[in-house]
Amino acid sequence: MPTYADRKLVGYKPEQLFDLVADVDKYPQFLPWCVDARVKSRTEHELHADLTIGFGPFRESFSSKVTLERPGRIRVSYENGPFRYLNNQWVFVPDPLGVQVDFWVDFEFRSKLLQKAIGVVFNEAVRRMVGAFLKRAQDVYGPPNVAVPVPR
Repeated sequence: MPTYADRKLVGYKPEQLFDLVADVDKYPQFLPWCVDARVKSRTEHELHADLTIGFGPFRESFSSKVTLERPGRIRVSYENGPFRYLNNQWVFVPDPLGVQVDFWVDFEFRSKLLQKAIGVVFNEAVRRMVGAFLKRAQDVYGPPNVAVPVPR
């Protein structure tokens, strides 16, 4: 069962990164392997979304509930699709140099074939996705406010 955790210091405000992660409709514009994203419902504290991911010959859609605790935390829980389970969390902690971003994801596909396929590239894939969010921050907000490098 792939699990990935990462922590990065980023030269943006917590509210800025929170807004990027919460803007699920825009994921296909910048997020690797995200083919489609649709928010079905949204309130100030929660949204329900359908995402379609594609990699290689695989294309899978799933539904999730996203809990929004502005500006410090976003939690994603799985509702329906190809997973046995999926849990994901972003935490944004203010820091004098910007924001400390803690990212965590844990999931398991129902299909052993899918699980095996993603297992080979999982860590690199997640690193690229986290990097895509940080690149998106630079594209939307400009260079970081402080001299903390944004990974490419």
